[in-house]
Amino acid sequence: MKIDLHSHTHCSDGLLSPTELVLRAVEKGVNALAITDHDTVAGLAEAKQSITEQQLPLQLINGVEISTSWQTFEIHIVGLNIDPTNAQFLQNLATQQQRRLERAEEMSHRLAKHNIPDVLPAVLALANGAALTRTHFARHLVNIGQANSMNNVFKKFLGRGKIGYVANSWVDMAEAVQWIQAAGGEAVLAHPLKYKLNTKWLKRLLADFAAANGDAVEIISPQQTPQQRRDLWALCQEYQFTASVGSDFHQPTTWNELGKNLYLTDDVKPVWHHWPLAQVAGNAF
Repeated sequence: MKIDLHSHTHCSDGLLSPTELVLRAVEKGVNALAITDHDTVAGLAEAKQSITEQQLPLQLINGVEISTSWQTFEIHIVGLNIDPTNAQFLQNLATQQQRRLERAEEMSHRLAKHNIPDVLPAVLALANGAALTRTHFARHLVNIGQANSMNNVFKKFLGRGKIGYVANSWVDMAEAVQWIQAAGGEAVLAHPLKYKLNTKWLKRLLADFAAANGDAVEIISPQQTPQQRRDLWALCQEYQFTASVGSDFHQPTTWNELGKNLYLTDDVKPVWHHWPLAQVAGNAF
C-alpha cells in the first residue's frame, strides 16, 4: 500500500486544485493521501466530493499543516485525522490566517521601501483566497522579473535577514499540538531535517515535542538518504514517537512526486498502525 501523509493544494501554496491532486494521487498509485494545506482545511470538502463522485480508489485523510513558533524557529506541525468541522479548531486556524495577512502586509511594506511597489494586491490576486505564504510572494517576484527562480527570490528578498523577511508570530508549537488533538487528530513533526538544526538542537526540538505530547515524526521524505531515515527512526524510538511519511508535494516536478520513495522498513512503527487503512474507500476516516 502506498501512503502519502503530506501534500498541498491551491488552497495554500500548492498549484493543483483538490480535485487535480486526488486524481494525480490515483494516477501515481497512492492508496491513502492526507491533504495538509497550511493553516486551512478549505480543500478537504472538494477532495472528498471528487473521490466519492468519481469512485476513486483513494482513502482521504483529513489533514492540515500548522505553522508554529519554537525558540527562534518556524516549525511545521502536521495534523492527521482531524475533524475539519470542529468549531474551535476552525477558529484557531482563523487566527493563523489573520497572522498570515498581517505578515504579508508588512512584507509588502518592506519591499515597497526598496522600490518594489504594489506587491500585496498582486499577491492577494495570485493567492485567490488561499492561505497566504511566502511562496505567493516568490511567484509574484519571479513573474515581475525581480529574480529568475523561486530559490533566488528567497536568497535575495525573502530569506531570514533579507529586505522582505518578516519574523513570524505563529502559535506556540505546544499549543498547536493541543489544537490538533482537541480536534481528534494526531500531531506530527513535519520534515525535521528541513530546519537545518544540528544534532543537539534537533534533540532539543524532539524533547520539547515529546513534552507537548506530540504523536509522530515525519521520518521519510523523498530527498532523504537511507542513513538519514535510520537516524530519524532511532530518535523516534528514543522519544517514543511513531513514524510518518510525506512527499510535501506542491506541484509536479522532476525531483518530487506523490507517494514516491515513501517506504518504511519492517522495524518501524508507523503512525497509521491503528488506522483502518486496509479498507481503501472514498471516505475520510
